[in-house]
Amino acid sequence: MAGMTLLLFPRAHAASVETLLMPGPVTQAHVKQEPECSNCHDRTNVRTQTALCLDCHKEIAADVRDHHGFHGHMPNAGAGECRACHTDHKGRGADIVQLAQAQFDHSLTEFALEGAHRALTCASCHKAGEPWRRAPVACSTCHKADDVHHGQFTQQCGECHGSTSWAGGKFDHDKTDFRLTGVHQHTACNACHLAGHYKETPKTCNGCHETDDVHRGSRGPDCAKCHTTTEWKTAKYDHLKETGYALLGAHDRLDCLGCHRSGNYKEKIPKDCNGCHQAIDAHAARFGPKCEDCHDNEHWSPVTYDHLARTKFALLGAHSKLDCHVCHTAPAATQKLGTDCVSCHRSEDPHGGKLKGDCETCHGQEAWRPASGFDHDLSDFPLLGLHRVVACAQCHMTLRYDSAPSTCIDCHSREDVHHGGLGKKCESCHSPNGWAQWRFDHAKETGFGLIGGHASLKCADCHREAPGSTKTSPLCISCHRQDDRHLGAYGEQCERCHTVYTWKGARIQ
Repeated sequence: MAGMTLLLFPRAHAASVETLLMPGPVTQAHVKQEPECSNCHDRTNVRTQTALCLDCHKEIAADVRDHHGFHGHMPNAGAGECRACHTDHKGRGADIVQLAQAQFDHSLTEFALEGAHRALTCASCHKAGEPWRRAPVACSTCHKADDVHHGQFTQQCGECHGSTSWAGGKFDHDKTDFRLTGVHQHTACNACHLAGHYKETPKTCNGCHETDDVHRGSRGPDCAKCHTTTEWKTAKYDHLKETGYALLGAHDRLDCLGCHRSGNYKEKIPKDCNGCHQAIDAHAARFGPKCEDCHDNEHWSPVTYDHLARTKFALLGAHSKLDCHVCHTAPAATQKLGTDCVSCHRSEDPHGGKLKGDCETCHGQEAWRPASGFDHDLSDFPLLGLHRVVACAQCHMTLRYDSAPSTCIDCHSREDVHHGGLGKKCESCHSPNGWAQWRFDHAKETGFGLIGGHASLKCADCHREAPGSTKTSPLCISCHRQDDRHLGAYGEQCERCHTVYTWKGARIQ
């Protein structure tokens, strides 16, 4: 037995206890991790095993984090345990992946099997010896040999073809620089893309229809100026698009030579009203060359001008009856008129420019007087009580209204019977409905409620000195020291035995 013990002792040191106790050899892929169980297991917390797995399988960890690939699209991605699907310690040749190809849901990958792809075997796309995750997802990777366009188009085969069959491919020609309209919609691809060459195909009418040009190039290469893609014989000319000048109203009925008098259509002619109608400008250019601001293309009169839209200043009240030249006394190009009242009515301002804000705060646009538009309630001092019947001049000594006092004491200092002793906030006690209708919540304002015998006292009974000169103490003894029959023997807290209703019947509380 002693000899056997000596033989077994070295082997016990060659492997850890955990290795001796493991349920079986790991798969061949994990052979290097087998000597140290801590590579895959945390003896203190089994829930950290998945984190240890992902530390090695970084590609899978990235898929779970980014919701990519099969592991990233699983319903419990990021919450499941790796060992729920992949178990080890079943021997070197054990299949730890345990992929059931027939039941595999390919929609959880980045490439859902649709159309003809459903009938393919896995080996058709997944090469032997390479990870399944690295199979290509681009059409051109597998179908490069099937590309009859020889790489002339982009690599996105799905833009034209479906996954069921290559035949019946559809191409949205509107996404190119040449939209198919009219007869072009029914033209075969090879009619323009000769011999299957798609690059450098002409995009101009003349590029394909030069032999059809009955004008023999005299009108230039852009046939679309006059012709449509529906029919050659239906000629048109979009004057606005081609020249930047729309023929509207009376202009649309003019003969071309009415403007193009020389017959040379390449010769530049004016596009503004003044260029043609300068000789009949009744305003002598005072309002500039933009006749269209007031006149339209159908006739010169009646004149229409949206003053609000053009100048941001609506003509209301008396302004709507003024002649244009009353305000516009000089050419509009050099005379910039303000939109505020003061810019025109400064000489009529009786306040001498001392008031802030706009004149319309008080005045209307029908007439300056009476100035009945001012709402004192919108100011910093709403008119309440007796203030509403006071004449403006009693508070506003000058026409500079914003300098009027705004506190009670500013106007009523002579009526202050407290001589400033109670501060400047008269409204704390008094009402604007009358001085006699005063109110004062003694408990709220001073913290000392007047109850019991205090309720019938006059203010001067406690406040014997000038108001505000000293602070009255809330202690009983401060007023009742002369009434203290105990001569201070029981301290200053009278309320321990007495109440505010009567001195008699004292009892210790």
